[in-house]
Amino acid sequence: MASAPRDPTRVRRRPERAAYDADAIVAVLDAGFLCHVGVVRDGRPVVVPTLYGRDSDRLLLHGSPVAGMFRDLGRTPTVSVTVTHVDGLVLARSAFHHSLNYRSVVIHGEAVELVEPDEKVRALRLFMDHVTPGRWDAVREPTAGELKQTSVWAVPFDRASAKVRTGPPVDDAEDYALPIWAGVLPLGLTAGMPVPDDRVPPEVAVPAHVSSWPDVAPG
Repeated sequence: MASAPRDPTRVRRRPERAAYDADAIVAVLDAGFLCHVGVVRDGRPVVVPTLYGRDSDRLLLHGSPVAGMFRDLGRTPTVSVTVTHVDGLVLARSAFHHSLNYRSVVIHGEAVELVEPDEKVRALRLFMDHVTPGRWDAVREPTAGELKQTSVWAVPFDRASAKVRTGPPVDDAEDYALPIWAGVLPLGLTAGMPVPDDRVPPEVAVPAHVSSWPDVAPG
């Protein structure tokens, strides 16, 4: 008798670092905006980096309808999405025990295309304000023609897991006596000085949602 297929969301390597509750998953998703989407193309896996937003318990993706990823989803909506934050290099006393501090989420699901104009506009607003909070209210909304040129998909994350590593390196007991520096080199995403487009009138100031982005956006 064949065994049941493995649940792809269950973490088997270091399961003590895993969490499956919505709060843990949302915390990782809301701290970022870049994901990698795995789709099936001609029977083979293809992974594409792209931005994402969130609508409650759904991840939002958008782009050109003629993009390969969305054509793939139209044929086979089964998808795997990963989000990862690298928080630090974990430098141990031995080469073997080097690691990363990180936060990650893996989602498996069936993507659904959003086609109603009002639903698409709402999703695009959530998407933009996820990446740059406050931006939607500062720009022109999409026209009907632009909406037709934009594909929007939602991926529910009811089949998802989060995994997090924090803290210092864990060395073998005998290695702690070695005269080797060990610890964590923290890493993070920071914003530089905003660079205006050459055609912005000089009297138009940098808006607060841009100048304060590190304080209000994911990161």
